[in-house]
Amino acid sequence: MSMDQRTYGPTALLTPANLLTAFRLVVTPIFIWLIVSKGASWITAGVGFVAAASDYFDGIVARRQGTTTSGAFLDPLADKVVVLGSLFTLAAVGRMSWIPVVIITLREAWMTWYRSKSSKLGISIPARTLPKWKTFIQDWAIAFCVLPPTANLHWLQIATIWVAVTLTLYTGWQYYADGKKAAAT
Repeated sequence: MSMDQRTYGPTALLTPANLLTAFRLVVTPIFIWLIVSKGASWITAGVGFVAAASDYFDGIVARRQGTTTSGAFLDPLADKVVVLGSLFTLAAVGRMSWIPVVIITLREAWMTWYRSKSSKLGISIPARTLPKWKTFIQDWAIAFCVLPPTANLHWLQIATIWVAVTLTLYTGWQYYADGKKAAAT
């Protein structure tokens, strides 16, 4: 059986999709270091792009070869590490306001707690498409701070991060409402 025909069961750990997710976790500290040491530069933006692109590709690979329980846990964790690590770093170096960073962080912390609580109660909350868009917009809010052509377009950075905050809060509410509906059935 060739590798592209191989499928993985839900308990598999060492899968191509999980390796891409692990790669994203390994690249994140390099991206954060580049934000601090190089600021807005093509190398910083390139490494950030690679991290963001790996999220897109691990989803494609997982759907083709089989989603796993470990991937369902690791992928959102990697998203949080990349996004929150980058946002905290950008705020710490003065490239972004702390207010949207704190709002996004609080929502992500609450979401982690809520998912854990729901899972312990045996409640499965189906995934929606909008959270992927939320991550996409968060990635662009970060990108606009590290891409040289947009590094000084503060209006664009501010507008994008607040769109990201809005989507972050809305998808959190959506997930909560879906959880309540799943618990009632």
